[in-house]
Amino acid sequence: MLLFKKKFLEPIASGAKRQTVRIWPKRRLRAGQVEFVPGLGKVLVTAFEDVRPEALTEEDARLDGFASREALLAELRALYGDRLETLPCFRIRFTFPVTPDQAK
Repeated sequence: MLLFKKKFLEPIASGAKRQTVRIWPKRRLRAGQVEFVPGLGKVLVTAFEDVRPEALTEEDARLDGFASREALLAELRALYGDRLETLPCFRIRFTFPVTPDQAK
């Protein structure tokens, strides 16, 4: 299961948000995996990569549904606080909706 705040469900459904950045102690997903998003349905993880927060780009921000890299980093700081500097950071790209042949 991949959880998102309600404010991100519409951007995912519209295709405006195709990525998320997560701070987790260890890898939880892999590319090719289908995950359920409550309130939305299934997404297909297309890429799962380690990334340092300072290496996040304007493209990362755009794919994540943010207007700028600074806005993305501000959201990550608000969500994760000091963990942003101490735990691994992962870039997760996904597609929605999942077609029946992708869900296998």
